[in-house]
Amino acid sequence: MSPGLRSCCVFCGSSSGARPEYRSAAEELGRELGRRGIRLVYGGASVGLMGVVADAALAEGGDVVGVMPRALVEMEVAHPGLPELRVVESMHERKSQMAELADAFVALPGGYGTFEELLEILTWAQLGSHRKPCGVLDSCGYFSPLVAMLDHAVAESFLKPEHRELLIVAREVDELLSAFEGFRPRVAGPKWIDREGR
Repeated sequence: MSPGLRSCCVFCGSSSGARPEYRSAAEELGRELGRRGIRLVYGGASVGLMGVVADAALAEGGDVVGVMPRALVEMEVAHPGLPELRVVESMHERKSQMAELADAFVALPGGYGTFEELLEILTWAQLGSHRKPCGVLDSCGYFSPLVAMLDHAVAESFLKPEHRELLIVAREVDELLSAFEGFRPRVAGPKWIDREGR
């Protein structure tokens, strides 16, 4: 394990999805984080892919931290077996805490919440608020339409190529974690395309 990668935040669905491969990828990621001694930081739920990745990390003796708004805890979706569950008051506080706790960010398949979390953390990287690696584990090509949309944004001059490169895309867990461990942040420059006369 790279000394710089001590913890990884995972964004993923509170559902398991339509394909068994999504669940398998979440299990593999959780197991590998546990084996490598990389702390899992996630949303704290026991349901869907969130529960799968946490259970897999815990089964390997991994350290797992969940961060969940009080309202969701009261709905009884919090994972009961976590070594640490941080209860916060809002979704905004949840995301802020997860960002502070993590050295890297990865998205597994999910819905609105997963997309929103991934795109926000990429925006923070674009603005220079952090210099941590961000990636997706692209099981069954789930993120291919999103990647195509980002490439389209570059083609239409709404996104710089160097900012598009802030997102690491991998199909396999080893490939993704190797990219994270070898990640070297660089200054991508200002995001404002129009100021450059483009």
